[in-house]
This record gives sequence, C-alpha cells and structure tokens, in this order.
Amino acid sequence: MIPVQGFEGRRVAVLGLGRSGMATCAALSAGGAEVLAWDDSPESRARAEAADIVLHDLTREDWAFIAVLIVSPGIPHLYPHPNPIIAQAMMAGVPVDNDIGLFFASFATEETAEFDQPPKVVAVTGSNGKSTTTALIHHILQVAGRPVQMAGNIGTGVLSIDPPMDGEVVVLELSSYQTDLARALTPDVAVFTNLTPDHLDRHGGMGGYFAAKRRLFAEGGPDRAVIGVDEPEGVYLASQLGQAPEDARVIRISSGQKLAGPGWNIFARKGFLAEFRRGKQVAAIDLRTMPGLPGAHNHQNACAAYAVARSLGLAPKLIETALATFAGLPHRSQLVGERDGVRFVNDSKATNVDSAAKALQAFTKIRWIAGGLGKEGGISALQPHLGAVAKAYLIGHSAREFALQLGDTPHAICETMAQAVALAAAEAEAGDVVLLAPAAASFDQYPDFEKRGEDFVAQVGAVLAGA
Repeated sequence: MIPVQGFEGRRVAVLGLGRSGMATCAALSAGGAEVLAWDDSPESRARAEAADIVLHDLTREDWAFIAVLIVSPGIPHLYPHPNPIIAQAMMAGVPVDNDIGLFFASFATEETAEFDQPPKVVAVTGSNGKSTTTALIHHILQVAGRPVQMAGNIGTGVLSIDPPMDGEVVVLELSSYQTDLARALTPDVAVFTNLTPDHLDRHGGMGGYFAAKRRLFAEGGPDRAVIGVDEPEGVYLASQLGQAPEDARVIRISSGQKLAGPGWNIFARKGFLAEFRRGKQVAAIDLRTMPGLPGAHNHQNACAAYAVARSLGLAPKLIETALATFAGLPHRSQLVGERDGVRFVNDSKATNVDSAAKALQAFTKIRWIAGGLGKEGGISALQPHLGAVAKAYLIGHSAREFALQLGDTPHAICETMAQAVALAAAEAEAGDVVLLAPAAASFDQYPDFEKRGEDFVAQVGAVLAGA
C-alpha cells in the first residue's frame, strides 16, 4: 500500500467504493486522514461496511470541514452532467481529486530519496492498446530482471501496490477518466498510443477527450514522452513537447509509416520494427515471428513498449528476446487454441468498431464472431475491412442489425456463443482463424467483456476436447 501523504488529521471525503475507492480509503487511513466514505449504490455501501469502512452520507455533509473530495473514475464530474455530490463540493470550493492524483503526490518519500536509483513511474494512455502496451512494458522489465509493478486501469489499484524498491519501475495504465481529474500527474516516462473517438459523452466531444489525455504531458511534464504520431492529435502533441527537431526527450512512434528527421524515431513497417536516432538506424526487429503480437495495432504497441524500454536503458537484443516471449493479454488477440491448422483467437476487448477493425486487419481467412449490444452506427464502418472475412457468425441483441450491414459477406445468425463457436469450428478450414471481435458491448448477454471472452475460451475448449 502507498500511504497517502498530506492529509494527516484532516477530513477527506471519498465518493465511489469500487476497487479504487476501497483502496483509496485504506491508503488515506494509513496516512492518518479521517475518511468519510460514500457510494450512491446500496450494494457498494453494503460491501464497504462488510470491509469495516465507516459510511458518511455525503449528500448531507457540511463541506466547510472537508479538505478534499476523492472521486472514483467512473463518476462524471463535468459531462454529461456532474454527480450531485461532486457539484456540491465544487460549489463549496472543495478541491476534487482522484486516486491517481493522490498516488503521484505520495509516491516519493524521504526513504525513496535515499535510494541509489530512485524508483520511476511509466504512465500509458491513449484510446487503444493501453493495456497491451502496459503489460508488454511490464513483461520486458521482468525479463530484464528489473524490479517492476503494474497497476492503474489494469490489475491493481495504484494505491494498493507495494512501496517501491530501490531502482523499481511502476508501470501504470491510465484512462481518460483517470487523467482528466488527477491534480498531480508527474510520471518519469509518459506514453500516448493513439486517439480515436471514445467516451465522447463523458468529455463533451473529441476536443475534451484529447484534452483529458493531453493532461498527462502537461501537468509537470514527463522527462521522456513516447508519442504515437499516426493521428493528427499525436503529431500536434509531439510538436508541442519537442524543443527542437533533434530533441530526444520526445520519441515518436508509428505503425505503418517511416519516420524521418534528426530526432528519436521508432516505427514498424511490413512487420519490421526500426529504431532511428539522429537520422541513423540503431536497431531492427522482425515482429512477424512474435506470436503474442499479431497485426499492425500490436506492432504499434511493440514500438511504444520498445521505446520505453530503450529510454530506461535496455539493449535492443534483450528487448527482442522479451517481445518473443510475450503471450499477450486475455481477451486481446489471445490465441486460445489450434486444431487442424485452424486457430481460435479471443479479442473480446474489441467492443467498438475501431478495435474490431484492427483485429480484422491482423489476420487473413477469418471466421468472424461478432455481435452483442451494438453501438451507434452498428458495424457499417467496417465494410472496408471485411475482405478477409470468409463468413460472419452473429450473436446477441444486435445480430440481425449487424447482418443488414454486412453487404455480400456470408453470415449466419447464431444467437449464442456456443452456437457460433460450434458452427465456425465445423466450417473452418486449415489456415482459417476463428476470431471473436464483437464490435459491440457485452451487456445483453454478459456482465462485461471478460465474461464474454471467458465463454468463448470455454466453448473453444469444448470443441477442441471433442475433436
């Protein structure tokens, strides 16, 4: 646990008692704060009471005696409209923060200042690839024998990690919800993977969404910035951060285009990663042989992780060895089985059109399982990416709506995951990939995308067991 500093003997309100909220309460108490905890959900309040957290109804609290309000990421503070408790606090002039802000304000201590190698924080944000990039950086550092922890939007809450060791690296995945509100954002290395439309209602449009991501690079500024420049926002951000064309504090990355100039550039083209510094090639890696990193989108993740590892002093050959042993994350281009030349890949995390497009571009000869609770626009935007789809197997609430948007692509309405996997496996031929990339939310049939992916894995297991 990271005890929160700066609030000893003061009253701190915590709104939202999920994973991060519960960890925040514990870390504040460990730092000597008096915690006033609340959640709008009766179920969450019951879980908190079972964990011996004392509740205070913040809807009736006198804000004049509260030092700060700490808010969980899922609770809106501005758009589409502020939670009433947050609105009350802001009107009373009470600062509003989140666990990420508390973490950065409390990470450095008198003890860490005495270390031979001060611990470092790497923070990863962007629209797509955050989780894979974060996990890949963590994996590379593990292979290199460096002490490392991973937290944030992936796995452990930031305040629940162990106090850092001498020379340790903490790798954080940060969503726009987390960067938008944090009052302290001071990573040593910050990564911006890419930007595509998402969470626009929460941020009041694309400009607000980009502004939330950009805060990771503006609030104090990292010592090193790794910026994906395949979208205009990334190009703009890299330009804003660099002090000169040769400024090595900014590492530009790309998947698909060759980057030129005297700066530090890392890019992937036709399956090969290349590193250039001062206009000269430093290293190259063949990514085509990396089983856990299929497709151009994963090659961008590899470029970002490689850039971070290089900025931390690791050699290219060591990074290449680590990339080759990365197994991938569950539900993200996860190879779950193979039979008679047919591969089964779980990309349940592809909950929107953009993520599904990247998955469809990663393979040829695809038996595509899609559907669920469709989002605005359905899958019509995927038409340019259906050339590799031999047949679509549609499930869930939006199956028939999706079928109308497939054009000439063959399809079957399967309703359930079990039916889709069984039919796709029966019709697949050697060289085919049975790919779950739903392009839809899961909430019509599953509580989350993880459970949907687990069902796919279970159904594939049943098919393979019956082979």
